[in-house]
Amino acid sequence: MLPKATHSIKRSVGCKSASSTTSPSRGQQLPARFGRSSSRAALYQQFQTLLSASAPFPASFTASFPAPLPTLFISFSPSTRGAFPPLLHILWVSIHAGDYTDFYSSRQHATNVGIMFRGKENALMPNWLHLPVGYHGRASSVVVSGTPIRRPVGQMKPDNDKPPVFGACKRLDIELEMAFFVGPGNKHGEPIPVNRAHEHIFGMVLMNDWSARDIQKWEYVPLGPFLSKSFGTTISPWVVTMEALMPFLLPNPIQDPKPLPYLQDEEPYTFDINLFVAIKGEGMSMPTTICRSNFKHMYWTMKQQLAHHSINGCNLRPGDLLASGTISGPEPESFGSMLELSWNGTKEIPLGHGQSRKFLQDGDEIIITAMIQLPTLSLAGKFNGQKQQ
Repeated sequence: MLPKATHSIKRSVGCKSASSTTSPSRGQQLPARFGRSSSRAALYQQFQTLLSASAPFPASFTASFPAPLPTLFISFSPSTRGAFPPLLHILWVSIHAGDYTDFYSSRQHATNVGIMFRGKENALMPNWLHLPVGYHGRASSVVVSGTPIRRPVGQMKPDNDKPPVFGACKRLDIELEMAFFVGPGNKHGEPIPVNRAHEHIFGMVLMNDWSARDIQKWEYVPLGPFLSKSFGTTISPWVVTMEALMPFLLPNPIQDPKPLPYLQDEEPYTFDINLFVAIKGEGMSMPTTICRSNFKHMYWTMKQQLAHHSINGCNLRPGDLLASGTISGPEPESFGSMLELSWNGTKEIPLGHGQSRKFLQDGDEIIITAMIQLPTLSLAGKFNGQKQQ
């Protein structure tokens, strides 16, 4: 509960997505792409919509966008107003992601999944603590919030002693993630050093990287996810710029062993962003929150991800999308996937209203919300009871 002295406003970012047996709608897809020659300044000129922290959305403004306004809660004391200009930059996403890379940067998530499938002694793969593990995703199926997602089909091997079978995914999952859009990018063959990586990080969105766990389990060895991920990735329709997030900066996590020099970065680039996942099933009047996590739980920072991505000379272009991977914290309620929350389907996730889940059912709606809060400033004095002379 916020102190009485604080003032609350409600603005962008959120991710609201539904699984459906119908084909995805193309009416809300991102219509255009950042030009390859765009610089960070050009991106601002092209897309910036700076909103006053004290002004509500004009009716004409909200009516001009096809997707519903998602939600970002920002709480601040009146005494802090103007202390962090600009407080909020919110940009309408009017791009196709040119390329899309998904990382695997939450140590808790990687550990949980490793324990499930390899045991506690071999939970993390040997390379995980030395580099930001990632895979190249499918940019064409990155869709905006509100686009229905079709239950995927593919090969699965539910019985280890029998041949694989083909059919509809039975273990459809969500992944709580955040992602950032690349700003200027780099020339082919010219890596981005980690101490300048922030110059190429434009802004952040929320993401749900839908996952077909039974298809993934059978197909991922040795080259990683394919059909289990490429059917749909949902992002929020708003980008919050990094300038707006600077007041929520935190020290980077301690990394042990120390990474190689090209990944070493002493400048803080971790952010205090509270994240929530809720499910609203058919027949439920209200959604139920199943996860409460925070972006600060990431082990590898966005700067390290970008520096590693480009270290071999890979050219990142304006509008490319780089995702965090599932964001899981240390407590069970902070696990960012149903795979973890149900511990590989061994227990139910209660939703109330007589419903529970292990994985998603047709018609389930997923709501991902972010909340960031500035500290409340206060001044205390003590009157000693003596009269002024």
